[in-house]
Amino acid sequence: MSEAKGYAAPAVNAPLVPFDFQRREVGAHDVRIEILFCGVCHSDLHQVRDEWGGSVFPMVPGHEIVGRVTEVGAHVKGFKAGDLAGVGCMVNSCQHCPECNQGLEQYCDEGFVGTYGATDRDGTVTYGGYSNSIVVTEKFVLHVSEKLDLARVAPLLCAGITTWSPLRQWNAKEGDRVAVMGLGGLGHMAVKFAAAMGCEVTVFSTSPGKEADAKALGAHKFVVTKDKESMKSVSNYFDLIINTVSAPMDLAPYINTLRVDGTMVLLGVPPEAPQLHAFNLIAKRRRIAGSLIGGIQETQEMLDFCAEHNVMSDIELIRMDYINEAYERMLKSDVKYRFVLDLATI
Repeated sequence: MSEAKGYAAPAVNAPLVPFDFQRREVGAHDVRIEILFCGVCHSDLHQVRDEWGGSVFPMVPGHEIVGRVTEVGAHVKGFKAGDLAGVGCMVNSCQHCPECNQGLEQYCDEGFVGTYGATDRDGTVTYGGYSNSIVVTEKFVLHVSEKLDLARVAPLLCAGITTWSPLRQWNAKEGDRVAVMGLGGLGHMAVKFAAAMGCEVTVFSTSPGKEADAKALGAHKFVVTKDKESMKSVSNYFDLIINTVSAPMDLAPYINTLRVDGTMVLLGVPPEAPQLHAFNLIAKRRRIAGSLIGGIQETQEMLDFCAEHNVMSDIELIRMDYINEAYERMLKSDVKYRFVLDLATI
């Protein structure tokens, strides 16, 4: 075992505090990474407050990890000491079910192993990226380009892949009309990706004040959803809607902006199930779908695309000891658009 330092939630709703723990030794197929930056995801907050149930404490959150390889196992072929590397929301899966064999580890029949707060296949509990190092099997480690700002890369490992995957799955391409609902950590990445893919991008928002930000991120149009005429102007208009909103809402007005065979992909999880009359779908053969992060191969494709097109998250870099204040600000949506921890400050 090797010594590691991190910040952990010792119990439900307890503030995060310094935490010393142990990482496993590097096995034949493992990669050890010195963590340089870790994004702060809204799911970290849900988990430390046990809002989804099943949280395990003490918990070291963090699944948007970038750093530098310091050691590799004897059978590792894709990485060497000194390489930049990333780790996202998964650190293992069964690796033999039909989904894993298709590169869809996020849909593993036996359940993927989360980067933190999960039970790994050896029975140990996983600790995440609010720490100075991590040991991960090579299959779940990603290559990161030296071209990019590492701190701004970190949120790509969750917020990025969560929005990239549906854009790829529903074949967003040049000229397609894509709408994004919600301009937060997920939404701002959906705008950037869709714009870089050559799509015509529209942002839906209840706040007119967000128009300048939306267009600075790459949006071509901005629709104020409380304005009936503005909504009417995009009836039967979009090929794809990326819905990142986690608040209760009426989906019908948005579904009506989809063209024939248009799809709304749900990424946010509202506390209450939305209601929708079937006719809104039947009338134009519209679809509602869901999507969960992405597999390892797809995540690597996203990182390569980001390096080619210079796409990164907009962030606020913070010290490790600021994490509890950052959580409070996240509850108020007081960040543009993602907090990232500087692990040099641990």
